[in-house]
Amino acid sequence: MKVGVVALSASLALAACGSSGGGGKSTGAGGNPSSGGSKAAPSKVVKVGLAYDVGGRGDKSFNDLAAAGLAKAKASLKIQTKELSAVQGESDAQKAERLTLLAKAGYNPIIGVGFAYAKSLGQVAPKFPKVHFAIVDDNSIKASNVEGLVFSENESSYLVGVAAALAGKGKPVGFIGGVQTPLIQKFQAGYTAGVHAVDPKIKVAVNYISQAPDFSGFNDPAKAKTIAEGQYDNGAAVVYHAAGGSGGGLFKAAVEKKKLAIGVDSDQYQTAAADQKSLILTSALKGVDTAVADFIQADSKGQFKAGFTRFSLKDNGVGYATSNPAIKAFQAKIEDYKKKIISGAIKVPTTP
Repeated sequence: MKVGVVALSASLALAACGSSGGGGKSTGAGGNPSSGGSKAAPSKVVKVGLAYDVGGRGDKSFNDLAAAGLAKAKASLKIQTKELSAVQGESDAQKAERLTLLAKAGYNPIIGVGFAYAKSLGQVAPKFPKVHFAIVDDNSIKASNVEGLVFSENESSYLVGVAAALAGKGKPVGFIGGVQTPLIQKFQAGYTAGVHAVDPKIKVAVNYISQAPDFSGFNDPAKAKTIAEGQYDNGAAVVYHAAGGSGGGLFKAAVEKKKLAIGVDSDQYQTAAADQKSLILTSALKGVDTAVADFIQADSKGQFKAGFTRFSLKDNGVGYATSNPAIKAFQAKIEDYKKKIISGAIKVPTTP
């Protein structure tokens, strides 16, 4: 299913967060219907459990998109929900306890929002074989009752890298990652490739807020602001973040330095403060909202699939935001690169 601008705006209104990249998807090799676990379409209420990553609702990014997906599903289903959030510095055991609590309380399906739930979900899922689980940003769990919802973030990052290079006119640009993990390095790799597709001589400054297993980098706007200030002071004309709730620090730095920033996951122009809007050139969009909504709706119809589903640029599952009028000047060239990625003429790297 492909989601256009109207649907994305509706998602924004439903959950007070930015728009997403869309909703196309492709099922991975493991994506076969689970045996013996499919449920009949519910006649009354679907009990959905959501376990958010650090930052929870209100991060104006990743977690808020998951909340928007829940709101989309509520529009067509009778849903009872339980929403729990991770806390800074918690252990895998605490995450497992959260998932277990939801399962024992009768919530089914249950969605873990973020790859940080992978280890704990891998332990919990076998204990509740009749409960269907989904995990966003991970496809490592091989179980008949788990579906991974994964994205081609490198492709959307490539497009905003093109935008950064064009807007920066040859000046250096920057990248801020929340936590240095293979997933966030996909954002870095795509962004750098997009920048260098326009001009291989452009320098790309790269900094991470924290190192795994410290996931505080996804909810530390103060550190993000300090890093962004340093990149701007060293000549960066545009800085892109893949740091969840920490991104607010980048936007504050952009205002102070009067330079451009690029958001992530949702259309962060839509939720930015008035003095920040004009400086958020675009955002790399990620259809977490559509992925969550589609999973809930499919499961309610007895169409659960184990394995994983990938949301890509080809399917309109990722993309870039066009809310800021400033992006219009570069849109034609960005679209050219987009077509080449979709056709396979450009292969976007997944590692730096």
